[in-house]
Amino acid sequence: MSNKKILAFRLSALGDVAMTVPVLWAMSKEYPDVSITFVSKGFAGPLVKDLHNVTFFRVDDKGRHSGFIGILRLYADLKRLGSWDGIADLHDVLRSKIVRCLFSISGSKVSVIDKGRKGKKALTRKRNKKLVPLKHSVIRYSDVFKSLGYPLNGVEKYKPNLLVNPDLLKYSDIIPSPKNGHWIGIAPFAKHKGKMYPIHLMQKVIDDLASLDSVVILLFGGRGEEQDKLEQLAKGKKNIYSVAGVLKLDQELEVMSNLDLMITMDSANMHLATLSGIPVISVWGATHPFAGFYGWQQDPNNAIQVDLYCRPCSVYGNKPCYRGDYACLNWIEPSDISQRVLKILDV
Repeated sequence: MSNKKILAFRLSALGDVAMTVPVLWAMSKEYPDVSITFVSKGFAGPLVKDLHNVTFFRVDDKGRHSGFIGILRLYADLKRLGSWDGIADLHDVLRSKIVRCLFSISGSKVSVIDKGRKGKKALTRKRNKKLVPLKHSVIRYSDVFKSLGYPLNGVEKYKPNLLVNPDLLKYSDIIPSPKNGHWIGIAPFAKHKGKMYPIHLMQKVIDDLASLDSVVILLFGGRGEEQDKLEQLAKGKKNIYSVAGVLKLDQELEVMSNLDLMITMDSANMHLATLSGIPVISVWGATHPFAGFYGWQQDPNNAIQVDLYCRPCSVYGNKPCYRGDYACLNWIEPSDISQRVLKILDV
């Protein structure tokens, strides 16, 4: 199967794209002669840049590749790169469906992710839930390549390819350097309310940990409102620093790789920290690790959650709480999180 060319699609959110990396890493190790072109949005480029047989193709979803005509242009642009032996659709949405169908007509073998929608529906329904672990997304991605003729044995052996240990002096204007003490990253935000620990409770976690002289806290988040809130939170604190909105993704990953651990929600930062090779304490509300989106190979004991009859009520955390009180998040004690941190760090 040498000198084969595979086209792989995952166009969506950063966390979903990050979970493709262990599979692409395994492909590069086990099938070094197979050339993979990974098609995604521009933010994904830094995640695969160190995989020797993976080429990144940026989808211009705001310009050339937007709309139906843009999908046809995307197909034409990829077609011009040569013929493809296999199409790995890791997304299964309208855009990827159209493109894979066109490649199928031209003779390429196609394999599509099984998202396990039936199991996820049973996991999140109101009554008679089936609270059982579903297949992890990384394994679902791996199955796509297996269907193309590339079974993978090393996905579970994934070693973070983003672990770089950079010279932190280049970031000395925003974080302390050289590193001293225990560095804890905290990413308190998520896209949906059902996945975000209330900020006033996270403030208690931060205050508790920041009271330790040996601890330095780095706050991670996006630009705009998140950046403003985190900068305010760090203002005047000697051992709290916000890096929100001031670093590019590859720079964030460099800083993350130097953390001793990360506290996140069920969010992209959970997966980015996992790729950076550090332990992650993740806080879960409306969603649940059983849905298959837990940090790859992270310790399941580091998932902070409360058992409730209504959990999980959503796969993505985007549904309003039908109880109305978001007890799944509000009932988590800040000390549950801080004590778990201290246990991991052995402080």
